[in-house]
Amino acid sequence: MARTITQIRSLARSHTRSAINALVGVMRSTSATPAARVSAANAILDRGWGKPPQAIENGDGALELVHRIERIIVEPEGAEGDDA
Repeated sequence: MARTITQIRSLARSHTRSAINALVGVMRSTSATPAARVSAANAILDRGWGKPPQAIENGDGALELVHRIERIIVEPEGAEGDDA
């Protein structure tokens, strides 16, 4: 019988403590490669603090469009007089 997404998530979450302990073990291991240690450290930080915000490149004017949409939503009465 196929498991539901909720069941799979629940099962995975039940192993959280063991998974974090394994990551900490790799991070602290002097026999692990530096790449493995950094990867484990990043995984721990991501889970504890969230991933850092990613910069958005603005090659196609997307940020200006988002900013304009935001202004229209926040200040709808003044949006029509704004220049694009």
